[in-house]
Amino acid sequence: MNAIKDSVHDWIPLDPVAADLLDTEAVQRLRHIKQLSTVRLVYPSASHTRFEHSLGVYHLARQALDHLDVDADRAAHVRAAALLHDVGHGPYGHQTEEVIRRHAGTDHDELGDLLYRTDLPGVLERHGLDPERVVALVRGDGELGQLVSGELDVDRMDYLVRDAHHTGVPYGTIDHGRLVRELRYRDGRLVLAEGNVQTAESLLLARALMDGIVYRHHVSRIAGSMLERACERLLDAGTDVAEFRRMADHDLLVELREAVPELGGRVERRDLYKRAVWAGLDRVPDAVTELDRDDERAAAREIADAAGVDREHVLVDAPARPDLKESRTRVVVDGVVQRLEQASELVGALRATRRAQWRLGVYAPVDEQDAVHEAARDVLGLP
Repeated sequence: MNAIKDSVHDWIPLDPVAADLLDTEAVQRLRHIKQLSTVRLVYPSASHTRFEHSLGVYHLARQALDHLDVDADRAAHVRAAALLHDVGHGPYGHQTEEVIRRHAGTDHDELGDLLYRTDLPGVLERHGLDPERVVALVRGDGELGQLVSGELDVDRMDYLVRDAHHTGVPYGTIDHGRLVRELRYRDGRLVLAEGNVQTAESLLLARALMDGIVYRHHVSRIAGSMLERACERLLDAGTDVAEFRRMADHDLLVELREAVPELGGRVERRDLYKRAVWAGLDRVPDAVTELDRDDERAAAREIADAAGVDREHVLVDAPARPDLKESRTRVVVDGVVQRLEQASELVGALRATRRAQWRLGVYAPVDEQDAVHEAARDVLGLP
């Protein structure tokens, strides 16, 4: 059996299906999609890829399946789904999802649609696997789909520890070995076995800390907003969205540098806009926290007009209200399955922390920062 040396999990053994899937063009493309998109402008060592992450998810799925005592055929389908779960992502991963959704109706290539434009089905079928069953597992369907996409999925377990490793921060470190060993099925739901409330809390805490320190770092958010606006302009200018979402990161940067140099070039050089507004929930009217992308664009235009600056020089970034998806993790307590939010007092404190960390951002070039700040206060009704 082949094996690949991994920076997080050490040696990852490959079954014959995985070895053949790795050689496909669709999976090799993931070598050129960075896992943390604009976060690497903050943490220079965060240059790991979705290819590495996909291997890690495959590895943890394999370990979990061994402990869950799943039969060979079902386990083979789950391992394939774990390896392929990210092949539909566009350049810069989650950073371009909203742009792709507005132009194509979905935020990335659905595996079911992508599958038959690649050589993936032939590889799966040669090994006796049903491509449609693999697609359903990637969607999170059924008992075993929860292992690939759910509150206790191996996707989250890998990216937390991998992102912490490559950024150099300790906050995402979790005991993924214990997590995969303690997974059980109760009434068709994936749960953590008795005595694992603290194990579930560690996953929740790691996600909350990484969110504030890594994933939502203000520099990454500014760069992400600039990148998203540049991509909108690229697609509005006529670039085909199907071609766009099959690009690799470097392909997109080249396109943006040439087509939208005032934004794409600045992202490439890390010559970023600055924060004209950075306001918490207690300073922002409720209506502002619920702005959708069209509302953000309209508000940015209004702020720019009020400040007397170019409309392309103002970006409004109103993230969704904070949510703790991991708080819905199911754990067994005294023989009864409970959601973590019922079993843990820590959940309430972390919810309050996430609310305190939420920030509305308005960004502009440094020489227009003050004018945009004053205009944004008036337009958005900030104190």
